[in-house]
Amino acid sequence: MTDPIDRIAAALERIAPPAPADADPLGHPAYVWRDGRLVAARAFDPLPLDLLLGVEAQKEALVEDFRRLAAGHAAQDVLLWGARGSGKSALVKSAVAAVQVDGGALALIEVADMAGLRALFDRIDGLPRAYILFLDDLGFDAAHDARALRSLLQGGAEARPVNARLVVTSNRRHLIPRDIAEQESAINPRDAVDDHLALADRFGLSLGFHVLDQDGYLAIVRNYAARFDLPFDSDEAIGWATRRGSRSGRVAWHYIIDLAGRTGRSLPF
Repeated sequence: MTDPIDRIAAALERIAPPAPADADPLGHPAYVWRDGRLVAARAFDPLPLDLLLGVEAQKEALVEDFRRLAAGHAAQDVLLWGARGSGKSALVKSAVAAVQVDGGALALIEVADMAGLRALFDRIDGLPRAYILFLDDLGFDAAHDARALRSLLQGGAEARPVNARLVVTSNRRHLIPRDIAEQESAINPRDAVDDHLALADRFGLSLGFHVLDQDGYLAIVRNYAARFDLPFDSDEAIGWATRRGSRSGRVAWHYIIDLAGRTGRSLPF
């Protein structure tokens, strides 16, 4: 006969099962840090670097920085800022994958909860692997909310591990809206400028991404279409962008998805 205590323990475990263990930090190419846990990314298959056009200088700088980190050399924290849909997030993932293909001991960790960054630091500190801690589409509603991240980059009592670098994407070059910074520091206008700039200045590498002109947009569409053997009409591609009010790599990719679907084709990404 089962002991009553065992039955009670089993019932409690069914009601509140123990939290799953962290994923092996050395066993996967990419992770998500969520609710204090390291979770292996279900599918990490970024676009090849050669499919990302119009960002050649940014591509070269980012890959070189990631290679240095993977080799155990000095590397920068990175801010990628600029126009929506211009390829910032895609480039981060593709650059990590490119270094991995070359044999670099590097993994991506997408950080869903910045409040848990110090616990993540403890988790990966001293491991024989380098990590890109990726904070995507970051922005702050108040200047004081950004100070925690500023402390993690430089100036805090506890530094991030040497085998990790923070990589942030944002539509804002300085991360904090100017009007918010001014409200936070209304007594001294100089403080507003300092708060507005201080966080962005903590990144050793800052890469800007800008709106495409029509030729640049069509070059991206043409490159995608050639890779996947899809015939396309330039006027139709331009009309697709016009209806969306934007010319960007993201809009070009959405057009290619639509084109592939209409022609009964699938895409690998």
